[in-house]
Amino acid sequence: MKIPSPLCSLAVLTLASTATLAAADVPIWAYPVAAPGASAIPVAPDDGRPKRVPDSTVALTREQLKAHASEIPDWHPEEHPAMPDIVRKGREPQVWACGYCHLPTGVGRPENASLAGLPVNYIKQQMLAFKNGERPGSEPKRGPQNNMILVAKAASEAEVEAAAIYFAALKPQTFVKVVESATAPKSVVAGTILARAPGGGTEPLGHRIIEVPDELERFEDRDSRTPYIAYVPPGSLKRGADLVNTGSGGKTQVCVTCHGPEMKGLLDVPRLAGRSPSYLLRQLYDVQQGTRTGPSTLLMKAVVANLTLDDMIAISAYLASRDP
Repeated sequence: MKIPSPLCSLAVLTLASTATLAAADVPIWAYPVAAPGASAIPVAPDDGRPKRVPDSTVALTREQLKAHASEIPDWHPEEHPAMPDIVRKGREPQVWACGYCHLPTGVGRPENASLAGLPVNYIKQQMLAFKNGERPGSEPKRGPQNNMILVAKAASEAEVEAAAIYFAALKPQTFVKVVESATAPKSVVAGTILARAPGGGTEPLGHRIIEVPDELERFEDRDSRTPYIAYVPPGSLKRGADLVNTGSGGKTQVCVTCHGPEMKGLLDVPRLAGRSPSYLLRQLYDVQQGTRTGPSTLLMKAVVANLTLDDMIAISAYLASRDP
């Protein structure tokens, strides 16, 4: 099995605003895919010198930062217990190390899930869902989703169990700041996420969430403490709070019933608070479009049935703004 590298190869992409929920009109800002033939942004040549990130005594070369078959990059080893082999070095070529994409602290990145503190059974259920074709996602060309399907098909039950136990024991953290704004930085696709355009500038935000690393180099270097800013439309937080906490007059269901007080999870139901708003939006959209299915999503179908894209944006923004 060959999995494309998730290290960023920057490419410019114009991001169209969309407010529709038609299956043919996937909100591309939530599912970034570099356009074929797009102009690459020059990357500085590798000089071989060790790199560093704030608040870490670790030094790693660019070659070490690419490691997913031996020791994955780990800038803050003091923040987590010893990693099992499946998280630390994986099993090449079939299974990449879980900590390479989801990071050793389990905080994840905008293109994937934050796993820290999620229930063991929930993590195992989702791996089975990927394996069984129940989570193909709404954008078939999106790399992270396809990579997870390949990994889930190749991972053993023992590997999944070890990873689930490890990540479930970690403390959830968030490094996302949610900002209401009518404008956002002009965006480019950086691998599988959005980043600020090299030329700078702003543009109308419209019906979108634009979530970008505050320091792209730290993101590229896989620093688990990389800060992000998520720009959301004005009024999103108030609208999201109404939808989440009251159901907004019957438009949806009160989320606390299943996801627990303060949206921090309940039994085998996952935490929603403090997660990436891009990730949350994709899950709501995928469930509504039928590209995320399986037993664990049956109850969610009724929750999302009447939501508009603006509703999903508001819900995702509000949940992302909460303390995990």
